[in-house]
Amino acid sequence: MTRFAFTVEYDGRPYMGWQRQAHGPSVQQHIEEALGRIVGAVPVIHCAGRTDAGVHALGMRAHVDLDKAITPFRLMEALNAHLRPEPIAILACETVDDDWHARFSCIARAYEYRILTRRAPLTMEAGLIWRVPHILDGEAMQAAARHLVGRHDFTTFRSAHCQADSPLRTLDRLDVVQAGERITVHAQARSFLHHQVRSMVGCLALVGMGTWSADDMKAALEARDRAALGYNAPPDGLYFMRADYP
Repeated sequence: MTRFAFTVEYDGRPYMGWQRQAHGPSVQQHIEEALGRIVGAVPVIHCAGRTDAGVHALGMRAHVDLDKAITPFRLMEALNAHLRPEPIAILACETVDDDWHARFSCIARAYEYRILTRRAPLTMEAGLIWRVPHILDGEAMQAAARHLVGRHDFTTFRSAHCQADSPLRTLDRLDVVQAGERITVHAQARSFLHHQVRSMVGCLALVGMGTWSADDMKAALEARDRAALGYNAPPDGLYFMRADYP
């Protein structure tokens, strides 16, 4: 039995998310079914972080155990062939030690959230970025983001359906970068709560509009109450960028 690790890129628009769902297609389902056509039986794959419906990935990490003599390059090529025409691509594949785990060995996960501030509707990037028809103050957003960095109880920014045992998380990075009409929010932590990034970005956008202040962001965090959340950003602009390992 050989453990293979993958780097996966996908457009999340057609899927109910990474994880297999009974009520719609998923990224996991398509990769597992492609593997089944290669090895003869459908295996279970594990990923670094489950993404929601409509969320994208540029560097998702996953692994699978296969009892088949095949090189990583040939497996990658075969997978990409069987995944067509789905918007899913295996960017890299290698063998790893049996104790390496895409989820449990991961020490940091990085996300990026993309915003475009314009009134005109989207054509080329519909579903790939959050269009906000207002001018946003990136500097005010960055000032508010500083209140969220560090170890906190993120109950306010946690989905009501989150299954994590604890709302405590250590946010290592939350940076707002503005370039003209485009704003990118960079977030990094060992792990995130369900909807945490989208909830933080939604509230940062309220700060950028002038509806909230940095103090309002601090108060929402300290409330430790989902009812204190200002806004949950849509999945369109969220990308899983990278998973880090020792």
